[in-house]
Amino acid sequence: MDAVRRYSKPVLRRPRAIIAFEGWNDACEAASGAAAYILGNYGVDEPFASIEPEEFFDFQEHRPTVHIDGGGTRQLSWPDTRFYAVSRPMASNDLIVVIGEEPSFRWKTFSRHITKVLSDCDVEEVVLLGAFIGDVAHTQPVPLAGVAVDPEIVPLWGLIPSTYEGPTGIVGVMLEACREAGLRAVSIWAATPHYLAANANPKTMLALVRKSVELLELDVDTTKLARVESEFSSRVDEAIASNGDLAEYIETIATEGPDDIDPSRSGLLLNEIEEYLKDQY
Repeated sequence: MDAVRRYSKPVLRRPRAIIAFEGWNDACEAASGAAAYILGNYGVDEPFASIEPEEFFDFQEHRPTVHIDGGGTRQLSWPDTRFYAVSRPMASNDLIVVIGEEPSFRWKTFSRHITKVLSDCDVEEVVLLGAFIGDVAHTQPVPLAGVAVDPEIVPLWGLIPSTYEGPTGIVGVMLEACREAGLRAVSIWAATPHYLAANANPKTMLALVRKSVELLELDVDTTKLARVESEFSSRVDEAIASNGDLAEYIETIATEGPDDIDPSRSGLLLNEIEEYLKDQY
């Protein structure tokens, strides 16, 4: 059985694609949240294709969930990867948004299924979104790093060239699959503060949305997300203001950089702010 289920065949004009996965590549839900926000802006809720999860997921790790609809019918939802088509008649390019969960098995095959769907739709450019935990301060602009099939476009797009070497997630594998398929692709990685790692972070999410809007020339209204980000930042500032040691610690991150921080000071302070934010959300 074909792992790709196709529900319709969209007619798209020179489409570009945004891809984000929940899981290891998605610190503070920033990447998946950014893609979902962009998709929600266009009001598209029905995918044109999806990848069947059976051969790619460990269902003890990614369990299906049961929902009850308005009529009382129980429905089962499986982890999957969904492709959404966005028609943009006033723009020169349409858009495909791909959202899913990082799979458990057969990453190369999984990634090739995705690039096959994108190639069949004649996608011209792919933007992959990711987020990671870093020694950064919430008071500073969100750092955005980039990795691309063509490294020369990273600085041209205003991204920090990534020098990371080590274990990677499905976003790294997808970038290699795009290279293999001849698709022009770049992954954008946002750093989110380690002391806020227990919560969804709308500031990091907003940074990814705004960069995607800039690079792909999308007509996305970020007003609502900016309002949520402002409220979130205010709550964080309130928590920090009540703890002088925590404020000092974060100021050190912002002004001196991670190499000068004593990790032994952070444990209790981070627990305090995480507990405060959990109470707020």
